[in-house]
Amino acid sequence: MTDVRRGRPRSDQADRAILDATRDLLVSANYERLSIEAIAARAGVGKQTVYRRWASKAAVVAEALLTAQAGLSIAPPHDTGDLARDLKSWVIQHSQWLANPTASVMIRALAAAAADSQIDAAQLYEHLTGPAREAILHRLDLEANRDALRDGTDLDAIVDAIIGTLLYHVLARHPDPRLDLGGLIDILVNGVQNPRLKAPSAADSS
Repeated sequence: MTDVRRGRPRSDQADRAILDATRDLLVSANYERLSIEAIAARAGVGKQTVYRRWASKAAVVAEALLTAQAGLSIAPPHDTGDLARDLKSWVIQHSQWLANPTASVMIRALAAAAADSQIDAAQLYEHLTGPAREAILHRLDLEANRDALRDGTDLDAIVDAIIGTLLYHVLARHPDPRLDLGGLIDILVNGVQNPRLKAPSAADSS
């Protein structure tokens, strides 16, 4: 017997209109002032059309923003053999995307949506924070496998410090985070580098 689903099938066109409307409204307003009614009106659909697809404002905002950043490739830092330089290059690349006013608004809205919903917080990690963490961890693992880091180095703590600082600057609306992160990366790398690989200082050689 053919399985006949109840209700009308979802329309890809309506989905796109709703997600586009959500992103547009977030840029012109903010997450707190956004409403399902405003999204529906902007998309040219009924309010129930939105609710049939997403259970809450947080849910539609999360999908709108996560699909918008899908084109951002979060690849591991290049391996040039210089860990600090590789991490700084990675930060510069992603800071340029985050510095875009639209991207900043979207990240702040996504953080607000995640605070509203445990499910959306998990999606934020899966689609954005998680891939960024894995990218940096991959480069750190290469360094650890070369015995270039101190024994027992907490790689997760290094990643959290870098990504946490990046997101802090976006959420707090601070200026270009590259300035702070460059110094932070130098401190982190100097602190975890295997002492046997460090160049001797002038005091050591005297």
